Amino acid sequence: ISLKYEGAGDMRVLVKEYQLEPVGHRLLHADFYKVAMDKAIRVTVPVHLEGESKGVKVQGGVVDFVNREVEIECLPADIPEHITVDITELMLHQGIRVRDLAALSNKWTAVTEGDLLIVHVVMPKVEAAATPADGATAAAPAEPEVMKKGKIEKDDDKKDEKKK
Repeated sequence: ISLKYEGAGDMRVLVKEYQLEPVGHRLLHADFYKVAMDKAIRVTVPVHLEGESKGVKVQGGVVDFVNREVEIECLPADIPEHITVDITELMLHQGIRVRDLAALSNKWTAVTEGDLLIVHVVMPKVEAAATPADGATAAAPAEPEVMKKGKIEKDDDKKDEKKK
């Protein structure tokens, strides 16, 4: 952003932090960070996925988007809004790491560790259903035992009643 300041000329700034009104979402406050346009800075940039993986379409996998942000170093004028990653060629058990993103642009370099996984295609997790043995149907859950109300009869009391 080019910011005009009284007594000084135009300054180039980045928004460091801002505060919004909770109801109307209007800007209440903003903190700016003055930048030199000729010095590289470190920023965190979001990663966006593009396309549908062949591992999902053909092999029945699921895309697991592990890390959605990457820290990069570049000149302030070269900061990308986001990094777009094409996943159409990803097959099952294949992934894209930060080191693979480095080939996407020569204007920035990744600061995040190169082995950090961004996205990969995995098999969906399925809970194993209990299968009945020998093709028999699964047993119904046991019913709770119902206790009778009243006096408990003893075997001796029943014998006495029969003799009468």
